[in-house]
Amino acid sequence: MRVPVRSALRPLWNTTRPVIPCIWRGKYFSSGNVPAQNNRVTPMQRHLMYKIKSTGPITVAEYMKEVLTNPAKGYYVHHDMLGEKGDFITSPEISQIFGELIGIWFISEWIAAGKSAAFQLVELGPGRGTLTGDILRVFSQLGSVLKNCDISIHLVEVSQKLSEIQALTLTEEKIPLERNAESLVYMKGVSKSGIPISWYRNLQDVPKGYSFYLAHEFFDVLPVHKFQKTPQGWREVFIDIDPQVSDKLRFVLAPCSTPAEAFIQQDETRDHIEVCPDAGVIIQELSQRIALTGGAALIADYGHDGTKTDTFRGFCGHKLHDVLTAPGTADLTADVDFSYLRKMAQEKVASLGPVEQKTFLKNMGIDVRLKVLLDKSDDPSVRQQLLQGYDMLMNPKKMGERFNFFALLPHQRLHGGNHQVNAQQTKPSASPVAGFDELTWR
Repeated sequence: MRVPVRSALRPLWNTTRPVIPCIWRGKYFSSGNVPAQNNRVTPMQRHLMYKIKSTGPITVAEYMKEVLTNPAKGYYVHHDMLGEKGDFITSPEISQIFGELIGIWFISEWIAAGKSAAFQLVELGPGRGTLTGDILRVFSQLGSVLKNCDISIHLVEVSQKLSEIQALTLTEEKIPLERNAESLVYMKGVSKSGIPISWYRNLQDVPKGYSFYLAHEFFDVLPVHKFQKTPQGWREVFIDIDPQVSDKLRFVLAPCSTPAEAFIQQDETRDHIEVCPDAGVIIQELSQRIALTGGAALIADYGHDGTKTDTFRGFCGHKLHDVLTAPGTADLTADVDFSYLRKMAQEKVASLGPVEQKTFLKNMGIDVRLKVLLDKSDDPSVRQQLLQGYDMLMNPKKMGERFNFFALLPHQRLHGGNHQVNAQQTKPSASPVAGFDELTWR
């Protein structure tokens, strides 16, 4: 969970640096008004400085990609960054209720869409596997509802470290995992309830078929390009070496147009924006799959609906961290622009949201679930933990209004209408979508 961010963000542009060689103009940027906690030159910083000296300033997107996913030194590739001992905590680690309600959402959609004979549950960036584990527990508890449905789990994970943790969370250790580093499916296992699980490095490698997709705090770590509007037009933000401090990085403005400006929407009115082309590619892939084979996608993340500007920030040890200091030792993130995701769906599917987390979870029945768990427990420490988790998820000053839910569904799911239905699938109805409306069971 990356909670302390919003109140700390300040306008991005405030000071102009002197003109430097190649006519790149330096700028100071806010990083959440964060002090430079760690000034040592890391291996990743040495790598980046060598790259900049060789080829010139790099985009913010390239910087994020290198820092987070470089195979040799990337933050996500070799760190377990989640939990109290890591750099941030996500919602599933805070309360079991969060994952349980996500599991209910998928079952609700499966019922509303006609109870298909089989479905794939695909999670992008599964963290420690806690969320999938909570969902599978709900599937087991509602086994009578799903008894005739063939379910499989497909996890998209680039970090070998995290994939091993996910396997420990989700599978019985007595059943050996199948590993094949050269295969698109680089690991296979079986969940504690007997459901097959496969691991992939890319969404494109996941088999096409009737699927429910889940992306929880996934899109906010995809690389973004940053742009500033100037009297000369849009100029992209790059990262360069400070000419006055040889081991320090700084932001600069490109002296002329760059190819990435093609991603800026023509109707853009903000003066500073962050655009994530990778998010657009993934949304297009999800939209095509859902339009072709059915299913749905649920995206949960920090974000906005095309209103914010400078949200690029870092986290280390549960505190805000200067994004240009000690790269490779801290998480980097930028709020998701849901208006951009909606446009990238290109009307192939219907989109819902974003809605604030407190609204989504209340519609899903979080108050009822909390009462059930409190009534079942006589342990004061457990009850306190449940109440604290509820407060963290629902309090507007914590995660309640900072986290948003967004969904992609087939058009016929919302409007009914004629479409192909297999022999073991009942005709779907245009019932309300749980979370975005109050949960209803038929």
